[in-house]
Amino acid sequence: MRGLRRKICLLMAVLLGGAMVWPARAVSQAPAVRPNNNPMAARGFDELYNMEYAAALRDFGRLHAEHPTDPFPENYLLAAEIFQELNRIGALDTEVYSGDSFLDTKPVRPLDPAAQRRIHGLIDDIVRQCNQRLERNPRDVDALYARGVALGFCSTYMGMAEKHWLQAVRAALAARRDHEKVLEIDPHYVDAKMTVGIHNYIIGSLNWAGRAAVALVGVTGNKQKGLDYLREVSRSGSTSANDAAMALSLFLRREQLYPEALTLVGGISRQYPRNFLLSVEYAHLLNAAGHGREAIAQYRVVLQNGREGKYTFFHLETAAWGLGVSLRGQHEFAQAAEAFDQVATVKNADPALLARALVASGEMYDTLGKRDLAVARYRQALAVSDEGDAADAARHHLRRPWHFSEARGTV
Repeated sequence: MRGLRRKICLLMAVLLGGAMVWPARAVSQAPAVRPNNNPMAARGFDELYNMEYAAALRDFGRLHAEHPTDPFPENYLLAAEIFQELNRIGALDTEVYSGDSFLDTKPVRPLDPAAQRRIHGLIDDIVRQCNQRLERNPRDVDALYARGVALGFCSTYMGMAEKHWLQAVRAALAARRDHEKVLEIDPHYVDAKMTVGIHNYIIGSLNWAGRAAVALVGVTGNKQKGLDYLREVSRSGSTSANDAAMALSLFLRREQLYPEALTLVGGISRQYPRNFLLSVEYAHLLNAAGHGREAIAQYRVVLQNGREGKYTFFHLETAAWGLGVSLRGQHEFAQAAEAFDQVATVKNADPALLARALVASGEMYDTLGKRDLAVARYRQALAVSDEGDAADAARHHLRRPWHFSEARGTV
């Protein structure tokens, strides 16, 4: 069971970067509607990447109404629906997926039943439409590709939102099979290498036992091939180049290949300046790469931009937490405590993050010799949640003051 959980955790990387894949070209039937041949589609993508979901939904909705028999506009609409809902429930921060704990973590906010119905209805309609086309022409690469994208979105939503892990994995593997078939028919359909590349990296990253287990169902992987495919798509100049770059950056971070990841995320962040998550991810990467001072500066820029209303959505608590972690790493304990305390100022903050921030703040006050403030933070953390790693740490620190030499045990 533990190995299965780890496999699913890795597969969920697909859900962060691999779902938003769009065709750069069409080779069957009429040309598919895409951003490079339709101004409304191009505008919708700019809105989507800048997290302007309501505007993207309007434009993609109109596009779908104008082209009801083309599955691609419907996939665009599905993308906007899913990412609007994932953002609303707090499921888009990459820091959430740094370990296995997210498998059991509930969304910050409950799912919207109406959004669930719309999302599943769109997925079913796209798959049905593609199946009809494939009955007429089994080598219809656009239909195969569009069905694979819809199944990828199904995996995204079922895993990240509904927490239906096994169903999510099945849908992700079905998406891979569709896109592998596309490449068999047309090896130059570069966008299909996105999903195939992601799966190759993920499965190639499993231990021997994990690879042997998935090989039983006919699935293999090669980590280097996966990275090469993603690099190819990211450099192709196609509409999916940004999506490939985001997926690639996640894997490069895992491989500790930080310079390339920073280049990728920095470029996309500058292209979509109203996207808070891209800006804060750049700060996360700086800190992970050991550039603590630069990370601190970036987090402060993000916080200032957020206060000035420069982002479509702004989550102060995410940036404040990252700032605190970076300051702690630079031994700026008083400033780190202030940053961690900012998390508690956010109304309806994620309880898990809030508890962690309160414990981290208490640890900083303990380090500074301010035991009364430290005890107060630990008690606040336990009031937020009396279960989990943060609660365990709070109880431990109430018995014995924390010292920075114990940094390996921080939450």
